[in-house]
Amino acid sequence: MTTHTFFATTPKGMADLLAAEILGLGGSDLRENRAGVEFSGELEVAYRVCLWSRVANRVLLPLAKFAAPSPEALYASVRAIDWQAHLDSAQTLAVDANVASSNMTHSQYVALKTKDAIVDSFTDQGLPRPSVDIHRPDLRINCYVHRNQAEIYLDLSGASLHQRNYRSGTGQAPLKENLAAAILMRARWQEVAAEGGAFVDLMCGSGTLVIEAALMAADIAPALQRDYFGFLGWRGHQPAIWQRLLAEAHYRREQGLAQLPPLMGFDSNRHVLQLAKDNASSAGIGQHVEFAYQDVFNLRHDFPATGLMVTNPPYGKRLNQLEQLQPLYKALGHVLRHQFTNWRAAIFVEDQQLGKYVGIKASRLHTLYNGALACKIIHFNITADQFFKDARLPRPLNPDEISDSGLGFRNRLTKNVKQISKWAKRETVHAYRVYDQDLPDYAAAIDLYWSANNSEERWVNIQEYQAPRTIDPQKSQFRLRELVTITKAFFDLDDDHLFFRTRTRQRGDAQYERFDGAAKFHEILEGSVKLLVNFEDYLDTGLFLDHRPIRQRIAREAAGKDFLNLFAYTGTATVHAAKGGAASTTSVDMSRTYLDWAQRNLQKNGFFGSRHSLVQENCLTWLERQKGGQYDLIFLDPPSFSNSKRMQEAFDIQRDHEALIQAALKLLRKNGTLYFSTNLRKFKLDTRLSQTATVTNISAETIPFDFKRRQNIHHTFKIQASNSSKSAS
Repeated sequence: MTTHTFFATTPKGMADLLAAEILGLGGSDLRENRAGVEFSGELEVAYRVCLWSRVANRVLLPLAKFAAPSPEALYASVRAIDWQAHLDSAQTLAVDANVASSNMTHSQYVALKTKDAIVDSFTDQGLPRPSVDIHRPDLRINCYVHRNQAEIYLDLSGASLHQRNYRSGTGQAPLKENLAAAILMRARWQEVAAEGGAFVDLMCGSGTLVIEAALMAADIAPALQRDYFGFLGWRGHQPAIWQRLLAEAHYRREQGLAQLPPLMGFDSNRHVLQLAKDNASSAGIGQHVEFAYQDVFNLRHDFPATGLMVTNPPYGKRLNQLEQLQPLYKALGHVLRHQFTNWRAAIFVEDQQLGKYVGIKASRLHTLYNGALACKIIHFNITADQFFKDARLPRPLNPDEISDSGLGFRNRLTKNVKQISKWAKRETVHAYRVYDQDLPDYAAAIDLYWSANNSEERWVNIQEYQAPRTIDPQKSQFRLRELVTITKAFFDLDDDHLFFRTRTRQRGDAQYERFDGAAKFHEILEGSVKLLVNFEDYLDTGLFLDHRPIRQRIAREAAGKDFLNLFAYTGTATVHAAKGGAASTTSVDMSRTYLDWAQRNLQKNGFFGSRHSLVQENCLTWLERQKGGQYDLIFLDPPSFSNSKRMQEAFDIQRDHEALIQAALKLLRKNGTLYFSTNLRKFKLDTRLSQTATVTNISAETIPFDFKRRQNIHHTFKIQASNSSKSAS
């Protein structure tokens, strides 16, 4: 058998789904791009893709590739192809053309020249000219010209494969069948169906999602109802192979229909419900699915214990429509929370902001295109711990409520991001501050984090500074709502990628208290180091962004040294030291939570074993028990204040730092270095330290570019033991 190269097209955002399908259907040497998937295989593989792919548009067989800088060059090269090997003169043909970045700019003209070249190749041999049939030709040819290079394809599908041939009618703005299938794949319907879970669409319209779900669950080839393919009139067609594949598909259909789970569709429009029933009958599954009249505002039904609910609610492009749709999404959320507990759900929306009205935390987010519209699939796990108990984010404002001051904040944010993002890209920084109380009325810090595993995924963490009591609470709340609304829109975020906290002075164990309990960690990069951050559970994310330069300095100096990290927190400095080649690392902190986090950070970067010690103990008492001269490099970053129950007495950095630093210095070997840092803004270093150590104030060197607006974010000192008297600089 002959191996061919084929190209299957698919809508934007579905190439990975198509590649998985083709691989499962026997394709090899797969190469994805935005338009589809190139693959290799025998002709049978292409037939299988035409019959079984749920997301493909077309399957193309390349015939020729050549330079086409002019209509004449195109005509000559197309005419030179042996068209009689593909088409009989008594048959019909059609030509589709696409042109981009070429001397020839009109696709219809390119299609006409291609058609003329094909039919003229027949008259060259004294044969009749094939006729043109643009609707259902025996052979459909695709000509694609890009940068004056032409590619000629034979369209084996003939017509777009999204046309399953079961639709007798549709409602308003129906989903294409392959888009519906892609939504179901993203929602992992095959997994749910394999486990016997049910399927429900609460706003089913003409039934496309329900029908596609049934075809998947019953293992029915999506193109089994079609009676037209481009290869059927092709002279290279192999009918025996095709008939065998059809027989196999019919057998699998019979087996699959015998074990279908419950499938249900509901709608408040009786007309489209009748269309859904007619379409299901045309698809041969009318007796296996249930369609019923129900209004989502008053839905009552007995549903199975587990399953998947997927729906495509109405879109709202204009503000007044969005306002009208909010009650619908709230009602949808109410139904999910009260009648679909322990189910999964996915909602396909044009404006993901509507998703927050469902009142359930999103578990995942995908982008798919409905025509030119970039839409979102919002996924939910419908369990009680995912329900919003309180509004995590301040209630957003409508665009027309934004004040002139709010526009000023947006302009400042735009300016900051433009400037800082250039620096971040140049320095390969993936987590950085984009705003820090630049404007007095908008007292907050805004940090941007990029995922290490998905170049398009990002999170924003907003930390509001607690307003003074002299500020009008209503005015303060309005400014806060403006800040959150503008930030969310500026970065185009859903609620699950935007986080908000109010910073107040922490007492005792407050820094260790959990806010949410979600325990969701996200991986980011800091240079070549992988670090885990958590936006949900604690006041801090697990990564102090302003300490980035000191961590980088530690990495540069750590090679071959024994490193000690006191008040280690999540061990980010320890990981940098290990990455820099430290002979050993010791991290001391009294929080088991943060030491476990530090261990995960180390393991993420491949550091295991006894060389990297994690000690859960109060640093002050631990220091008292240590012998001198154990470490070459120490990082000391204590809290400003602590009265934790795990400490014998309250700790105050301004009062106690000299004794703490002296205790740490005793652990340094000869020529060792201790870096001491504190974020107490009004901190003053005890001058007694200069009598026994060389002290250099390196604060200015350790303030990163993204914190330049807040030069007193921390104070950092380089301290080395010395026998001579030095003065602090």
